[in-house]
Amino acid sequence: MFKLALSSPQGRRGSLETPHGTLETPFFMPIATKGAVKTLSSYDMEQVGSPIILSNTYHLWLRPGMEVMKEMGGLHKFMDWNRAILTDSGGFQVFSLSGLRKLTDEGVEFQSHIDGAKMMLTPELCMQIQRTIGSDICMVLDVCTELPATEKELKKALELTTAWAKRSKTEFERTRKDSINPGALLFGIVQGGTDIELRKESAQQLVEIGFDGYAIGGLSVGEPYEEACKVLEALDGILPKDKPRYFMGGAKPHEIVGYVRRGIDMFDCVLPTRNARHGQLYRFVHDDLSKPDFYKAVQITNEKWKNSHEPIGKTGELGRYSMGYLRHLFTVDEMLGQRLATINNVTFYIELMDKIRKKV
Repeated sequence: MFKLALSSPQGRRGSLETPHGTLETPFFMPIATKGAVKTLSSYDMEQVGSPIILSNTYHLWLRPGMEVMKEMGGLHKFMDWNRAILTDSGGFQVFSLSGLRKLTDEGVEFQSHIDGAKMMLTPELCMQIQRTIGSDICMVLDVCTELPATEKELKKALELTTAWAKRSKTEFERTRKDSINPGALLFGIVQGGTDIELRKESAQQLVEIGFDGYAIGGLSVGEPYEEACKVLEALDGILPKDKPRYFMGGAKPHEIVGYVRRGIDMFDCVLPTRNARHGQLYRFVHDDLSKPDFYKAVQITNEKWKNSHEPIGKTGELGRYSMGYLRHLFTVDEMLGQRLATINNVTFYIELMDKIRKKV
Protein backbone atom coordinates (compact mmCIF):
# COMPACT_ATOMS: atom_id res chain seq x y z
CA MET A 1 0.00 0.00 0.00
CA PHE A 2 1.25 3.47 -0.93
CA LYS A 3 0.50 6.53 1.18
CA LEU A 4 1.22 9.95 -0.30
CA ALA A 5 2.04 12.27 2.59
CA LEU A 6 2.98 15.44 0.73
CA SER A 7 3.16 16.79 -2.81
CA SER A 8 4.90 20.06 -3.65
CA PRO A 9 6.83 21.69 -6.51
CA GLN A 10 9.89 19.94 -5.05
CA GLY A 11 8.34 16.51 -5.45
CA ARG A 12 6.28 13.89 -3.62
CA ARG A 13 6.92 12.30 -0.25
CA GLY A 14 5.21 9.19 1.00
CA SER A 15 5.65 5.58 2.06
CA LEU A 16 5.33 2.25 0.28
CA GLU A 17 4.48 -0.79 2.37
CA THR A 18 6.00 -4.08 1.27
CA PRO A 19 6.12 -7.54 2.92
CA HIS A 20 9.72 -6.82 3.94
CA GLY A 21 9.42 -3.30 5.25
CA THR A 22 7.94 0.13 4.65
CA LEU A 23 9.95 2.28 2.24
CA GLU A 24 10.02 6.05 2.61
CA THR A 25 9.72 7.69 -0.81
CA PRO A 26 11.41 8.86 -2.89
CA PHE A 27 14.01 6.11 -2.57
CA PHE A 28 16.90 4.57 -4.49
CA MET A 29 17.47 0.88 -5.25
CA PRO A 30 21.07 -0.35 -5.57
CA ILE A 31 21.52 -2.88 -8.35
CA ALA A 32 21.98 -6.51 -7.26
CA THR A 33 21.41 -8.06 -10.69
CA LYS A 34 22.50 -11.61 -9.88
CA GLY A 35 21.67 -11.59 -6.18
CA ALA A 36 24.46 -9.32 -4.93
CA VAL A 37 25.46 -5.68 -5.23
CA LYS A 38 28.86 -5.97 -6.89
CA THR A 39 31.67 -6.24 -4.28
CA LEU A 40 29.22 -5.86 -1.36
CA SER A 41 27.52 -8.38 0.93
CA SER A 42 24.02 -8.22 2.37
CA TYR A 43 25.63 -7.18 5.65
CA ASP A 44 27.36 -4.29 3.86
CA MET A 45 24.04 -3.19 2.38
CA GLU A 46 22.45 -3.23 5.81
CA GLN A 47 25.27 -1.09 7.16
CA VAL A 48 24.87 1.57 4.45
CA GLY A 49 21.15 1.69 5.23
CA SER A 50 19.60 0.50 1.99
CA PRO A 51 15.96 -0.56 2.54
CA ILE A 52 15.68 -2.32 -0.82
CA ILE A 53 17.73 -3.81 -3.65
CA LEU A 54 16.94 -4.58 -7.29
CA SER A 55 17.63 -8.01 -8.77
CA ASN A 56 16.94 -9.34 -12.24
CA THR A 57 14.51 -12.05 -13.31
CA TYR A 58 16.38 -12.93 -16.50
CA HIS A 59 19.78 -13.47 -14.89
CA LEU A 60 18.48 -15.38 -11.86
CA TRP A 61 16.36 -17.59 -14.11
CA LEU A 62 19.47 -18.62 -16.06
CA ARG A 63 21.74 -18.89 -13.01
CA PRO A 64 21.36 -20.31 -10.43
CA GLY A 65 18.02 -21.39 -11.93
CA MET A 66 14.62 -21.87 -10.37
CA GLU A 67 15.29 -25.34 -8.95
CA VAL A 68 18.04 -23.91 -6.78
CA MET A 69 15.90 -20.89 -5.89
CA LYS A 70 13.06 -23.16 -4.76
CA GLU A 71 15.41 -25.36 -2.74
CA MET A 72 16.91 -22.32 -1.00
CA GLY A 73 13.50 -20.83 -0.18
CA GLY A 74 13.69 -17.77 -2.42
CA LEU A 75 16.19 -14.98 -2.88
CA HIS A 76 15.71 -13.39 0.55
CA LYS A 77 16.90 -16.55 2.28
CA PHE A 78 19.45 -17.38 -0.42
CA MET A 79 21.34 -14.12 0.06
CA ASP A 80 20.32 -13.58 3.71
CA TRP A 81 18.56 -10.29 2.99
CA ASN A 82 15.55 -9.44 5.16
CA ARG A 83 14.62 -6.18 3.47
CA ALA A 84 12.68 -5.54 0.27
CA ILE A 85 13.56 -6.83 -3.20
CA LEU A 86 12.29 -5.56 -6.55
CA THR A 87 12.90 -7.72 -9.59
CA ASP A 88 13.09 -6.30 -13.09
CA SER A 89 11.15 -8.51 -15.50
CA GLY A 90 14.10 -9.13 -17.80
CA GLY A 91 12.56 -7.16 -20.64
CA PHE A 92 15.48 -4.75 -20.83
CA GLN A 93 18.04 -7.58 -20.74
CA VAL A 94 16.31 -9.32 -23.63
CA PHE A 95 16.17 -5.97 -25.44
CA SER A 96 19.95 -5.75 -25.07
CA LEU A 97 20.22 -9.13 -26.84
CA SER A 98 18.62 -7.61 -29.96
CA GLY A 99 20.72 -9.76 -32.29
CA LEU A 100 19.69 -12.95 -30.51
CA ARG A 101 15.95 -12.44 -29.90
CA LYS A 102 12.63 -12.60 -31.71
CA LEU A 103 9.41 -10.98 -30.51
CA THR A 104 6.10 -12.81 -30.96
CA ASP A 105 2.62 -12.34 -29.54
CA GLU A 106 3.33 -15.24 -27.20
CA GLY A 107 6.52 -13.80 -25.74
CA VAL A 108 10.14 -13.32 -26.64
CA GLU A 109 12.31 -16.08 -28.04
CA PHE A 110 16.03 -15.63 -27.51
CA GLN A 111 19.38 -17.32 -27.20
CA SER A 112 20.97 -17.47 -23.80
CA HIS A 113 24.01 -15.22 -23.56
CA ILE A 114 25.66 -17.99 -21.53
CA ASP A 115 25.48 -21.04 -23.78
CA GLY A 116 23.39 -20.00 -26.78
CA ALA A 117 20.46 -22.25 -25.82
CA LYS A 118 17.11 -21.22 -27.31
CA MET A 119 14.62 -20.06 -24.69
CA MET A 120 11.17 -18.46 -24.56
CA LEU A 121 10.15 -15.91 -21.94
CA THR A 122 6.42 -15.30 -21.71
CA PRO A 123 4.46 -13.00 -19.39
CA GLU A 124 3.23 -16.04 -17.49
CA LEU A 125 6.69 -17.54 -17.04
CA CYS A 126 8.03 -14.12 -16.03
CA MET A 127 5.50 -14.01 -13.18
CA GLN A 128 6.23 -17.60 -12.15
CA ILE A 129 9.95 -16.87 -11.96
CA GLN A 130 9.42 -13.78 -9.82
CA ARG A 131 7.06 -15.70 -7.55
CA THR A 132 9.78 -18.34 -7.09
CA ILE A 133 12.33 -15.62 -6.34
CA GLY A 134 9.90 -14.26 -3.74
CA SER A 135 10.09 -10.66 -4.93
CA ASP A 136 8.35 -7.93 -2.95
CA ILE A 137 7.80 -5.85 -6.09
CA CYS A 138 7.36 -7.68 -9.40
CA MET A 139 7.50 -6.10 -12.84
CA VAL A 140 5.39 -7.14 -15.83
CA LEU A 141 7.17 -8.35 -18.95
CA ASP A 142 7.42 -5.45 -21.40
CA VAL A 143 9.01 -4.52 -24.71
CA CYS A 144 11.79 -1.96 -24.44
CA THR A 145 12.51 -0.40 -27.83
CA GLU A 146 15.85 1.00 -28.86
CA LEU A 147 15.84 4.73 -29.59
CA PRO A 148 15.54 6.24 -32.09
CA ALA A 149 12.64 4.09 -33.27
CA THR A 150 9.96 4.50 -35.92
CA GLU A 151 6.36 5.19 -34.96
CA LYS A 152 5.45 1.74 -36.25
CA GLU A 153 8.04 0.09 -34.00
CA LEU A 154 6.89 2.09 -30.99
CA LYS A 155 3.23 1.24 -31.60
CA LYS A 156 4.00 -2.47 -31.93
CA ALA A 157 6.01 -2.38 -28.71
CA LEU A 158 3.16 -0.57 -26.95
CA GLU A 159 0.59 -3.11 -28.14
CA LEU A 160 2.67 -6.04 -26.96
CA THR A 161 3.49 -4.32 -23.65
CA THR A 162 -0.22 -3.76 -22.91
CA ALA A 163 -1.21 -7.28 -23.95
CA TRP A 164 1.58 -8.78 -21.88
CA ALA A 165 0.66 -6.56 -18.93
CA LYS A 166 -2.87 -8.02 -18.90
CA ARG A 167 -1.51 -11.56 -19.04
CA SER A 168 1.07 -10.78 -16.37
CA LYS A 169 -1.58 -9.52 -13.97
CA THR A 170 -3.78 -12.56 -14.56
CA GLU A 171 -0.90 -14.94 -13.84
CA PHE A 172 0.27 -12.84 -10.89
CA GLU A 173 -3.14 -13.16 -9.24
CA ARG A 174 -3.41 -16.87 -10.12
CA THR A 175 -0.13 -17.64 -8.37
CA ARG A 176 -0.68 -15.43 -5.33
CA LYS A 177 -2.10 -18.07 -2.99
CA ASP A 178 0.78 -20.55 -3.33
CA SER A 179 3.54 -17.94 -3.44
CA ILE A 180 6.20 -17.70 -0.72
CA ASN A 181 5.48 -13.95 -0.75
CA PRO A 182 1.70 -13.58 -1.31
CA GLY A 183 1.71 -9.91 -0.32
CA ALA A 184 3.98 -8.92 -3.21
CA LEU A 185 3.14 -5.92 -5.40
CA LEU A 186 2.88 -5.80 -9.21
CA PHE A 187 3.92 -2.80 -11.32
CA GLY A 188 2.98 -2.01 -14.90
CA ILE A 189 5.53 -0.43 -17.27
CA VAL A 190 4.69 2.56 -19.47
CA GLN A 191 6.35 2.47 -22.90
CA GLY A 192 6.21 4.66 -26.02
CA GLY A 193 9.71 6.07 -26.42
CA THR A 194 9.75 9.87 -26.46
CA ASP A 195 6.44 10.04 -28.37
CA ILE A 196 4.22 11.92 -25.92
CA GLU A 197 0.91 10.71 -27.35
CA LEU A 198 2.01 7.07 -27.32
CA ARG A 199 3.24 7.48 -23.75
CA LYS A 200 -0.17 8.84 -22.72
CA GLU A 201 -1.91 5.99 -24.52
CA SER A 202 0.30 3.41 -22.82
CA ALA A 203 -0.28 4.93 -19.38
CA GLN A 204 -4.06 5.09 -19.85
CA GLN A 205 -4.19 1.44 -20.92
CA LEU A 206 -2.19 0.33 -17.89
CA VAL A 207 -4.29 2.41 -15.50
CA GLU A 208 -7.40 0.69 -16.89
CA ILE A 209 -5.85 -2.70 -16.13
CA GLY A 210 -4.88 -1.51 -12.65
CA PHE A 211 -1.54 -2.04 -10.90
CA ASP A 212 0.03 -1.42 -7.48
CA GLY A 213 2.47 1.01 -9.07
CA TYR A 214 3.58 2.32 -12.44
CA ALA A 215 7.06 2.35 -13.94
CA ILE A 216 8.30 4.49 -16.81
CA GLY A 217 10.47 2.24 -18.96
CA GLY A 218 12.35 2.80 -22.17
CA LEU A 219 14.12 5.96 -21.03
CA SER A 220 17.78 6.27 -20.03
CA VAL A 221 18.61 4.55 -23.32
CA GLY A 222 20.35 7.48 -24.95
CA GLU A 223 17.66 10.14 -25.20
CA PRO A 224 18.44 13.68 -23.89
CA TYR A 225 17.54 14.43 -20.27
CA GLU A 226 15.15 17.14 -21.46
CA GLU A 227 13.19 14.60 -23.52
CA ALA A 228 12.79 12.34 -20.50
CA CYS A 229 11.49 15.31 -18.49
CA LYS A 230 8.86 16.04 -21.14
CA VAL A 231 7.63 12.44 -20.93
CA LEU A 232 7.32 12.62 -17.15
CA GLU A 233 5.48 15.93 -17.30
CA ALA A 234 3.01 14.49 -19.80
CA LEU A 235 2.34 11.43 -17.62
CA ASP A 236 1.87 13.37 -14.39
CA GLY A 237 -1.82 14.03 -15.02
CA ILE A 238 -2.56 10.48 -16.16
CA LEU A 239 -0.83 8.24 -13.63
CA PRO A 240 -2.80 7.89 -10.37
CA LYS A 241 -1.65 10.22 -7.59
CA ASP A 242 -2.11 7.48 -5.00
CA LYS A 243 0.24 4.98 -6.68
CA PRO A 244 4.07 4.98 -6.66
CA ARG A 245 5.95 5.99 -9.82
CA TYR A 246 9.22 4.33 -10.76
CA PHE A 247 11.75 5.73 -13.24
CA MET A 248 13.53 2.68 -14.60
CA GLY A 249 17.18 2.83 -15.56
CA GLY A 250 18.39 5.49 -13.23
CA ALA A 251 20.12 8.77 -13.68
CA LYS A 252 22.92 11.03 -12.57
CA PRO A 253 22.41 12.65 -9.15
CA HIS A 254 21.25 16.04 -10.46
CA GLU A 255 18.90 14.33 -12.91
CA ILE A 256 17.30 12.38 -10.07
CA VAL A 257 16.54 15.70 -8.37
CA GLY A 258 14.87 16.88 -11.57
CA TYR A 259 12.85 13.69 -11.94
CA VAL A 260 11.64 13.87 -8.32
CA ARG A 261 10.29 17.34 -9.08
CA ARG A 262 8.31 15.73 -11.88
CA GLY A 263 6.60 13.25 -9.59
CA ILE A 264 8.93 10.22 -9.47
CA ASP A 265 9.13 8.16 -6.27
CA MET A 266 11.53 5.31 -7.09
CA PHE A 267 14.90 5.01 -8.82
CA ASP A 268 17.58 2.50 -9.72
CA CYS A 269 20.92 3.09 -11.41
CA VAL A 270 24.13 1.23 -12.27
CA LEU A 271 26.25 4.39 -12.10
CA PRO A 272 27.21 4.32 -8.40
CA THR A 273 28.50 0.75 -8.49
CA ARG A 274 29.88 0.75 -12.04
CA ASN A 275 31.74 4.04 -11.62
CA ALA A 276 33.07 2.95 -8.25
CA ARG A 277 34.80 -0.02 -9.85
CA HIS A 278 36.57 2.44 -12.17
CA GLY A 279 37.71 4.64 -9.30
CA GLN A 280 35.15 7.41 -9.58
CA LEU A 281 33.74 8.62 -6.27
CA TYR A 282 30.68 10.81 -5.70
CA ARG A 283 30.99 13.51 -3.05
CA PHE A 284 28.68 16.31 -1.87
CA VAL A 285 29.85 19.88 -2.41
CA HIS A 286 26.94 21.79 -0.86
CA ASP A 287 23.31 21.23 0.19
CA ASP A 288 21.53 23.37 -2.40
CA LEU A 289 20.07 20.61 -4.57
CA SER A 290 18.50 23.17 -6.91
CA LYS A 291 21.98 23.76 -8.34
CA PRO A 292 23.43 20.89 -10.42
CA ASP A 293 26.89 21.42 -8.92
CA PHE A 294 25.78 20.20 -5.47
CA TYR A 295 28.07 17.20 -5.99
CA LYS A 296 31.24 16.23 -7.77
CA ALA A 297 32.75 13.03 -9.08
CA VAL A 298 36.44 12.64 -8.27
CA GLN A 299 38.86 10.18 -9.87
CA ILE A 300 40.75 8.45 -7.08
CA THR A 301 43.60 7.38 -9.37
CA ASN A 302 44.59 11.00 -9.99
CA GLU A 303 48.03 12.02 -8.67
CA LYS A 304 46.50 14.64 -6.31
CA TRP A 305 45.27 11.89 -3.97
CA LYS A 306 48.64 10.09 -3.68
CA ASN A 307 49.57 11.51 -0.26
CA SER A 308 46.10 12.57 0.90
CA HIS A 309 45.21 12.05 4.56
CA GLU A 310 41.61 13.06 3.89
CA PRO A 311 39.19 10.30 4.93
CA ILE A 312 37.08 8.70 2.22
CA GLY A 313 33.93 9.52 4.17
CA LYS A 314 32.66 10.54 7.58
CA THR A 315 31.55 7.31 9.21
CA GLY A 316 32.30 3.58 9.48
CA GLU A 317 34.94 2.16 7.18
CA LEU A 318 34.87 5.28 5.04
CA GLY A 319 36.00 7.33 8.02
CA ARG A 320 38.73 4.86 8.87
CA TYR A 321 40.67 4.89 5.59
CA SER A 322 42.28 7.79 3.73
CA MET A 323 41.91 8.82 0.11
CA GLY A 324 45.64 8.21 -0.24
CA TYR A 325 45.21 4.60 0.88
CA LEU A 326 42.25 4.14 -1.46
CA ARG A 327 44.33 5.44 -4.38
CA HIS A 328 47.04 2.94 -3.49
CA LEU A 329 44.51 0.07 -3.54
CA PHE A 330 43.39 1.03 -7.04
CA THR A 331 46.98 1.48 -8.20
CA VAL A 332 47.91 -2.05 -7.18
CA ASP A 333 44.57 -3.59 -8.22
CA GLU A 334 43.51 -4.64 -4.75
CA MET A 335 39.79 -5.54 -4.75
CA LEU A 336 39.32 -3.81 -1.39
CA GLY A 337 39.58 -0.53 -3.28
CA GLN A 338 36.54 -1.37 -5.41
CA ARG A 339 34.59 -2.39 -2.33
CA LEU A 340 35.34 0.83 -0.43
CA ALA A 341 34.56 2.96 -3.48
CA THR A 342 31.27 1.12 -3.93
CA ILE A 343 30.33 1.65 -0.29
CA ASN A 344 31.07 5.35 -0.78
CA ASN A 345 28.91 5.68 -3.89
CA VAL A 346 25.95 3.65 -2.66
CA THR A 347 26.04 5.64 0.57
CA PHE A 348 26.08 8.85 -1.47
CA TYR A 349 22.94 7.88 -3.41
CA ILE A 350 21.11 6.82 -0.25
CA GLU A 351 22.08 10.07 1.48
CA LEU A 352 20.97 11.99 -1.62
CA MET A 353 17.47 10.52 -1.33
CA ASP A 354 17.41 11.41 2.37
CA LYS A 355 18.32 15.01 1.52
CA ILE A 356 15.64 15.10 -1.17
CA ARG A 357 12.95 13.79 1.20
CA LYS A 358 13.82 16.49 3.72
CA LYS A 359 13.44 19.21 1.10
CA VAL A 360 10.09 18.05 -0.34
